[in-house]
Amino acid sequence: MNQDARVSDRSCAKERRRRAFLAILPLLAVAGCSGLVPGSGPPPKLYRLTPKSTFEPDLPTVEWQLVLAPPEAQGAIDTTRIALAPSATRIEYYADAGWTDRMPLMLQALMLESFENSGHIIAVGRRAIGLRSDYELRTDVREFQAEYYQHPGQSPNCNGQAFCVDVAINAKLIYTPRRTIVATRDFRAFAPSDVDSLVTAVEAFDEALGDVLKDMVAWTLREGAQDWAAR
Repeated sequence: MNQDARVSDRSCAKERRRRAFLAILPLLAVAGCSGLVPGSGPPPKLYRLTPKSTFEPDLPTVEWQLVLAPPEAQGAIDTTRIALAPSATRIEYYADAGWTDRMPLMLQALMLESFENSGHIIAVGRRAIGLRSDYELRTDVREFQAEYYQHPGQSPNCNGQAFCVDVAINAKLIYTPRRTIVATRDFRAFAPSDVDSLVTAVEAFDEALGDVLKDMVAWTLREGAQDWAAR
């Protein structure tokens, strides 16, 4: 084959590739308009919870510093998704909805704000900022889900109702210089509801977690003040 023939063959092949590419352009346009492009579609609804801002007036005002360790949680609730338990052994999630951050990180931020809002502690911060603390609060989230059983009374936590939110957290207060546990306590709250809707669930999460945060802040300040005075 001479050189002219080879040039002609390459030109033909290039033209065939160009025509094939042009032929699929309308198909790509249709796919884009029909919502088949990855990442298209409506974004998920994001929800956040609120810190506590009101506390009992007789809380002790402490001069020691506190750091908050990142809360621990099992994988089913260590997520941005909002957990729903249809039975004692199964976890599902609300569709197209989630928390604004992973649940443990969201909880840590709410704990920090709640301690600051109390106005009874000189300094509180996350462990990551390198605060030289006197005490450390470690938490383990045991329950953080809505519970929706098919028949009222099936859930032992919902006070006879079919739907409620269950929040349970174990807390340990540690004296940092000696790495000794000063006190430990389980905190738990339920927020029953008559309606199994997402909006109602988020409101119930806020109520149940608010009760836990209020008790946890008060307990930490009182236990720490008692231990600090004895040293």
